Amino acid sequence: MQFITHFTDKYSYFDSAMMALEGGCRWIQLRMKDADENKIEKTALRLIPECRRRGAIFIIDDHVELALRIGADGVHLGKNDMSIADARKMTGPDFIIGGTANTFEDIRRIVSEGADYIGCGPFRFTTTKKNLAPMLGTEGYKNILSQMKEAGFSIPLVAIGGITCDDIPCLLSTGVSGIALSGSILRAESPVDEMKKVIRQLNNKE
Repeated sequence: MQFITHFTDKYSYFDSAMMALEGGCRWIQLRMKDADENKIEKTALRLIPECRRRGAIFIIDDHVELALRIGADGVHLGKNDMSIADARKMTGPDFIIGGTANTFEDIRRIVSEGADYIGCGPFRFTTTKKNLAPMLGTEGYKNILSQMKEAGFSIPLVAIGGITCDDIPCLLSTGVSGIALSGSILRAESPVDEMKKVIRQLNNKE
């Protein structure tokens, strides 16, 4: 389970991450697309000790040098960010690097460049991402995972994009390795309780 930070009229990026952690999520990606690096660094430095305290992985979106400088666990790179291959040269083998994919061709490139996991989507329409790629749906994930199997790719694939708690059973049945959530958590009446519900769903306890 990955949580990607977002903000609303009620919650800041920091708030969103803290509620996800309180709800049991142990993988936080700090994504602040329109913020300057100084603001991202300030938020990251507040979140790192909170993640460490809970044994959670802390990933920063896009900013490789910042992630290295402040001691994040890794970085997630979109198609318009630094290449995964260049990031790997900077970080070495033990730093987590994720890449964004919308198609199997994206995945082929990401694997060849040495990523550790893939965030693949969107599952459906989402307002938290600009310039959205075509929606995959469950059939899209099945097709991509089938192609990955044929190619011998064993890299973890995380579904992302407009996913809600109710979608989790059908998504897991496709064979994806994990789920990434953002907006659906923050739209809930109680984001902490919603995250707890998601964790139970992922653990097949509900």
